[in-house]
Amino acid sequence: MKAIDRMAGRRRVSAAPKSGSVSASRLGWLDALRGIAALAVVMHHLKLPLLWVPHGNEVPNYLDLGVFGVMLFFLVSGYIIPASLERRGDVRGFWVGRAFRIYPVVIVTFVVSLLILPRTYTVVAGWAYDHPLLSLAANGLLLQDLMGVPNALGVLWTLTYEMVFYYFVTALFVLGWHRRSAPIAVGFAAVALVLGGWIALGTLSVDLSAIRHLVIACATVVVMAMACIMTGRQALIKLGGLLLGALGLVLIALNSRSAAFETMMIFATMFSGTVLYRMERGQIERTQALLSCGFVIVCGFLTGYMYNHGWALWKTWSDSWKAWSFAYLAAWAVFAAGMLLRKRRFPRWLSWLGAISYSLYLLHNPVIHGMNWMLEGRAPIQGWAGRALLLTGFMAVLTTLSWLGYRLVELPFQNLGRRVLKSLARRIPMESPEPATSRDRTATSLPGVPTQASRVGENGLVLAKRE
Repeated sequence: MKAIDRMAGRRRVSAAPKSGSVSASRLGWLDALRGIAALAVVMHHLKLPLLWVPHGNEVPNYLDLGVFGVMLFFLVSGYIIPASLERRGDVRGFWVGRAFRIYPVVIVTFVVSLLILPRTYTVVAGWAYDHPLLSLAANGLLLQDLMGVPNALGVLWTLTYEMVFYYFVTALFVLGWHRRSAPIAVGFAAVALVLGGWIALGTLSVDLSAIRHLVIACATVVVMAMACIMTGRQALIKLGGLLLGALGLVLIALNSRSAAFETMMIFATMFSGTVLYRMERGQIERTQALLSCGFVIVCGFLTGYMYNHGWALWKTWSDSWKAWSFAYLAAWAVFAAGMLLRKRRFPRWLSWLGAISYSLYLLHNPVIHGMNWMLEGRAPIQGWAGRALLLTGFMAVLTTLSWLGYRLVELPFQNLGRRVLKSLARRIPMESPEPATSRDRTATSLPGVPTQASRVGENGLVLAKRE
């Protein structure tokens, strides 16, 4: 067994710093939280620092750094993504931005990994070699983890849940229900608590033929939905949003890969992040926000205690119920601390780490595998000095590559996305919404256009999201 392999452990938990457009001004506390989450996930996969902790091999039994990082990322996404859509007031613009934010780094990481790493040290799933077209279609939709298709890159599983969250946010926005974050978060948490060990998994992908049909069906629905949204016509935008929301509900209810309680708690957590955003903006009463978030936190701990045993451990990739539940609580504690300190200045290096966290998230496993390859045949590294040197070298290489990915891939493609959106607006102008009635103006924004009240509420938020 190779030196780094020994340190990496069996698990592939990832955190998708998932996407968000970069603007001139950033919310420093959210970047800092992304930086913490990214470090947690990297250290979880590397395992090296745990070798310095007394009884380090037992640490994952009590606190899973991967679950901690992932849930912290999901809280940040829940806070910022709906705000991004509502600030834009444009469903089409939101999805163009998402596409140019998420896909370029995924594609570059996948292609570079294929070209550089030998097959024995590849990060690309073997299933992708055996079923290339099917894997490409499912992973291209970023729905693979809910289709019974292995992730082409192990870390992509979190992007599946990010993508479905975007579906839900879009559907709620076009229906004018986007302010109902609190009951939605409570609803997901209640389902996780009551049915988290009962809901059947993988009922739509029982064999290869069923998987193929499911991928074709989902691709057809997504293409139709996106075509409707890109027309710029209000009725079709609404139809497209509803198609996406319905597809997301079907997949998480009938074909989850992970344990049902984890799947439902992920969405409860993301919508809880939205609840906190709305509380901060005065869009929801503080008492309602705190009660709903408190319920979600309690459900998160209890579902781990009740359901994360036996077979579920192989679905959540964790070592015990404590590892999941305590990590979940820790993610909430860190997010709450960051929110309470949001008006303070955070260390620049931590905010910088958060800014490059999406590339860091995607690249850290290829770098670990590359180090395994380079250390092949060498004696295991022992002692503090050797391990410190290895960790320093690893982080130097990883952060450098991530910064290059951020500067050379992320930012240019985000700028390209803005130009594409402007060109699309010239060629296919957005249809003006119907005039709002007095009752409409007191409620929420029309699909695609925010009300004046929502503009005032959203103008303070500049950043769209990590990814």
